Amino acid sequence: MGQKKIVLTGGGTAGHVTPNIALLPYLKEAGYDVYYIGSKKGIEKRLIEDYEIPYKGISTGKLRRYFDLKNFTDPFRVIHGYGEARRYLKKLKPDVVFSKGGFVSVPVVRAAHSLRIPCIIHESDMTPGLANKLCFHAANKVCCNFPETVHTLPEGKAVLTGTPIRDELFTGDRKTGLALCGFTEDKPVMMIMGGSQGAVSVNNAIRARLDELLLTFQVVHLCGKDHLDPSLEGKKGYKQFEYVKEDLRHLFAAADLMVSRSGANAICEILALQIPSILVPLSAGSRGDQVLNAQSFEAQGYSLVIATDDLEKEIVEAAGKVYAQRDKYKAAMAKSSQNDAIRVIMDLIKAY
Repeated sequence: MGQKKIVLTGGGTAGHVTPNIALLPYLKEAGYDVYYIGSKKGIEKRLIEDYEIPYKGISTGKLRRYFDLKNFTDPFRVIHGYGEARRYLKKLKPDVVFSKGGFVSVPVVRAAHSLRIPCIIHESDMTPGLANKLCFHAANKVCCNFPETVHTLPEGKAVLTGTPIRDELFTGDRKTGLALCGFTEDKPVMMIMGGSQGAVSVNNAIRARLDELLLTFQVVHLCGKDHLDPSLEGKKGYKQFEYVKEDLRHLFAAADLMVSRSGANAICEILALQIPSILVPLSAGSRGDQVLNAQSFEAQGYSLVIATDDLEKEIVEAAGKVYAQRDKYKAAMAKSSQNDAIRVIMDLIKAY
């Protein structure tokens, strides 16, 4: 009795869940009982199951800005999810709710606000997503990753925090990472990440210039599910994986240079680990947030940006340039105020 309680929420993609996971050991150390509200079948349910946290699945629907027949039914799912969340929160009586966003978070934050439970929400991208915008009025504080985002948030609520990063990413061993790839110490390592599903255009551009890149670098390539190239298996200095989970920390430790999409969580991990990077933002089919994220990192001196269409043409020269200036990039990243996210967010949680 009397134990502090916190409800975490967020889902739809891994990026709406992994920052919550990064907070777990600190919340438990601070004496909180932790509960999670997500969708009934979303990725968040699978990711949270490993942590033995009470999980409540609620109905949810996507709020789209475009025409879709589901636009006629999903609002009823959201309303039903609001009722489920409100009943659960009323019974649980948590001290605070922390939301990482995604559409499942909307009914949870709105329900918490109706019960006068303090809410802290986190916006990863440069421009706030629709789900978080719908929660602004209900939030006590809105955390963000980019200095440019602060002025777009409600006055008095914005806090520049950066993204919580999982502790295990800092425990990688370079020699283990090299051994996983069959690499040696005599050449720098370039690591390619196209997101959890891979990026066909990035994969193709890298492979088109691979022989030239291998003159300077060893290349470890996270190419996404079903995107392995059998013809490149066993190629000296090149190692490809569909996806890496437990050993990702070791590959990060081995990497001297990153080539990555510019999803907010991915680039915040790169920033925290201080790996010089080339960012290749996804533009088609997105809100444009990856482009803005990448531009912010370039302006702050953390990364160099190449458009997807220019990657094949520019990657060899750009990789050589960034690696030659790696100390400059690392120095800029070391000065970042976005590297203390967990402490700042934990202070906010404790305050409420």
